[in-house]
Amino acid sequence: MNRMVTAPPLPAKRRKSASWTQDPEGVRRDILAVARAEFVENGLSGARVDEIAAKTSNSKRMIYYYFGDKEGLYRAVLEEAYARIRTFERSLDLAALPPREAIATLTGFTFDYHADNPDFVRLVMVENIHHGRHLASSTKISVLNLSAIDMIREVYERGLADGLFREGLDPIDIHLTISALSFYNVSNQASIRQVFGHDMAAPEARERRRRSAIETVLRMVCR
Repeated sequence: MNRMVTAPPLPAKRRKSASWTQDPEGVRRDILAVARAEFVENGLSGARVDEIAAKTSNSKRMIYYYFGDKEGLYRAVLEEAYARIRTFERSLDLAALPPREAIATLTGFTFDYHADNPDFVRLVMVENIHHGRHLASSTKISVLNLSAIDMIREVYERGLADGLFREGLDPIDIHLTISALSFYNVSNQASIRQVFGHDMAAPEARERRRRSAIETVLRMVCR
């Protein structure tokens, strides 16, 4: 019987070197993906760089080379998470939609994004445990999140000009209402299930809450 012969694998050290030199951004993305899962599951305090290194086939030294220390790695995970949701928001092209439709679209998107990305919700919960100090130390995140308010402000001002929206609302309050309705639907699933026996993640329950979220925000902004 002929047996397939394959070349022996490179020693671990050589594999790491080749990956780092040939695709440094790929290595960085790999570290961030594994670190995100670790921080989501164990929080900042419980996550271990040793564990992250083992799961990425990278050394702790390589992780520190890229991110400085564990808090630097955690901050980079937060930055990537916020950059992702803000990038998706911009792809909605709300400026091309009528104001009422734009607000409804943004609300529906935000609700779906949180429901489909519970890791994002968990990361934000972890950061709130730490009183937002890593968000405060990231200029990148500050700039990213200001764009979310600017986007709502543009839609709101168009709605005011068209006589569709109520006067006196602050774009940050609109953002907070949209975020609250979307965030709670994920963050409190476990407690609501235990207390009321209600599965917020069930398809019919999720769709009902989604419609309610859109209606609530529209009632808030429309005349």
